[in-house]
Amino acid sequence: MLGDDVDDDDDDEVARVAFLGMGVMGAPMARHVARAGHPVTVYNRTAAKALAWVALNGHGASPTAAEAAEDADVVMMCVGNDDDVREVVLGANGVLTTMREGSILVDHTTASAELARELATACVDRGIGFVDAPVSGGQAGAENGQLTVMCGCDDEAVYERVVPVIAHFAQSCVRLGDAGAGQLTKMVNQICIGGMIQGLAEAVNFAQRAGLDVEQVVEVISKGASQSWQMENRAITMADGKFDFGFAVDWMRKDFGIVFDEAARNGARLPVTVLVDQFYAQIQQRGGERWDTSSLIDLLTNP
Repeated sequence: MLGDDVDDDDDDEVARVAFLGMGVMGAPMARHVARAGHPVTVYNRTAAKALAWVALNGHGASPTAAEAAEDADVVMMCVGNDDDVREVVLGANGVLTTMREGSILVDHTTASAELARELATACVDRGIGFVDAPVSGGQAGAENGQLTVMCGCDDEAVYERVVPVIAHFAQSCVRLGDAGAGQLTKMVNQICIGGMIQGLAEAVNFAQRAGLDVEQVVEVISKGASQSWQMENRAITMADGKFDFGFAVDWMRKDFGIVFDEAARNGARLPVTVLVDQFYAQIQQRGGERWDTSSLIDLLTNP
């Protein structure tokens, strides 16, 4: 296992990269790889997004995932859900129809651990490496090249080959076990975030109702045991009722669905996470499907 810190040097082999998924995460991730000097071919189900990426960054776009992947050493993807992953990997125009033996598929989508293991098996049958590598850090982390990448891979040597490419958009990249371990770790991450955001929402609302200066309170308590990324980056915007940015409620509920499916298999009890998911359902009913996850405070400020 490599350490937490990624060494982004210029000595890595110049791999040819295909990147599938030009959303708010995939587009900037692909941009960092391209700017580091790797030839990049992009694909997006809505072709206009891929062409827009090329207009801004150069390189090339392909009309199908299969065509994007056919000359690639590393195929990376960041798409929507398990079904989307299966389509671009295993479908009639999926990447496994064209990927070369010895190439590597890296899935940055937040998906199920079950799917990761399925893809690992499909890849090894074709002599292709596979890494499940979901990310944390949100759109800002992708834009700034500061993502945390949680990896699962059956082969340490395969993992080590892709780390130099991942390093172009990551501040941390760690292999946590065999295929599926990255996705399981992302589930742990989302469980933590849900509980922290709800706690922060309650704290900020309490401070407001108590007549305190929220910014001053956060400045003080963020130096103590309650400090968190959410507090430092979301407390003030929560107090101001600003949610038109960040990680969307729809995405968090999708991730929670994956968590609950896995918990049903392993027997984990998640009472707080279940409650927070219900709160997010209420946010969706208010029209906040695309609001940032910090919008939980809206249920307290506007009951």
